[in-house]
Amino acid sequence: MATEAATLAEQIISHAAGKRVYPGDLVIVPVDRCMTHDSLTPEVIDALHQDLGVEHIFDPSRVVVVMDHVAPASSVATANAQVKVRQWVAQEGIEHFYQVGKGICHQVMIEEGLVQPGQIALGTDSHATAYGAVCAFGTGVGTRDMALTLATGRTWFRVPETICIQVKGRFPELVSAKDLSLHLCGLLGMDGATYKAIEFHGLDWLPLDERITLCSMTTELGAKAGLIPPSEKEAPPWLGVHPGASYERTITVDLTNLVPLIAVPHQVDQVQPVAEVEGVPVDQVFLGTCTNGRLSDLRAAARLLKGKHIAKGVRMLVIPASHRVLKQAAADGTLSILLEAGATIGTPGCGPCIGRHMGVLGAGEVCLSTGNRNFRGRMGSPEARIYLGSPETAAATALTGHITDPRKI
Repeated sequence: MATEAATLAEQIISHAAGKRVYPGDLVIVPVDRCMTHDSLTPEVIDALHQDLGVEHIFDPSRVVVVMDHVAPASSVATANAQVKVRQWVAQEGIEHFYQVGKGICHQVMIEEGLVQPGQIALGTDSHATAYGAVCAFGTGVGTRDMALTLATGRTWFRVPETICIQVKGRFPELVSAKDLSLHLCGLLGMDGATYKAIEFHGLDWLPLDERITLCSMTTELGAKAGLIPPSEKEAPPWLGVHPGASYERTITVDLTNLVPLIAVPHQVDQVQPVAEVEGVPVDQVFLGTCTNGRLSDLRAAARLLKGKHIAKGVRMLVIPASHRVLKQAAADGTLSILLEAGATIGTPGCGPCIGRHMGVLGAGEVCLSTGNRNFRGRMGSPEARIYLGSPETAAATALTGHITDPRKI
């Protein structure tokens, strides 16, 4: 292939296609990894057998199945669906199978090294964009697209245009990657990057935990993928930032000017400074999800909660993103701080994020969540209200019982 300057997305897809590709090109490429979870795998199985007439998948070694969305099962119907998944996994000889409590699919994919820089990975979950934290082209697909890829080992793409986010400076105290994500949601809107790749520059110093947050949240911009350049020692020799690459647009963000931000009901792009929304009483605070359930997130909350107790009448749910995070939080004392403060700890997994178990909201209730979406009915009753914020904002809010700027704690 030519050495012409290309964006990260173009480099990855070009490498897979075996030729230089350009935005707008339609290509068929091999897929390095396919991930599917308990909620949608039954539909994938039906699509394989009934729609495609395929008895067995192309390559079980490329497939990852994670029980995380409604795990443990919340009903007989859910349990029966999970039995179907487990039977299929055994029949197909899928070795990368992670049972209840292992963690959220995206966290597991990265923790276990199942996605690597330069790879193409599909997931039956829109937040597969999280894999861009290690500079893999991760993207969500529907069940039939996943079934076709499982049957053939390949998928098709329209090569996306790329928006470059040029970051300058460092986060002020009590401001974090979630605030940068919300800033971009407010700036670009929920369709501001539809079928685009988002490429972040200037974040060589950012820890992996926060890289995952950023890439996961690009889904809320409509992005096809979110990508952060890998370090030279992690990347294959053909992958890296190319001076002169062509971007659809470049947006510069100075982190030193960021303040704690919050998305108000019922859209992720309805973003305001937390200071302007202070005082709204909350019933529930939820710290977790694939966006903010990692060890650094739990530690950030614990720093504010240490020696204190959450407000009367508020319930605080903490659900680690994985079993590994849970063990680390127990080992370093983070878990004890959260428990002493009055938090409740849940089984590693998605928890109440999609409103199916472990913290469903009732009519009229208000929740401050560190999740990625606050759509009407997302976490239960359509009459509930969801605000999205950082782990720091979540901890401050739990302490006071109303939405609070963490800089005031």
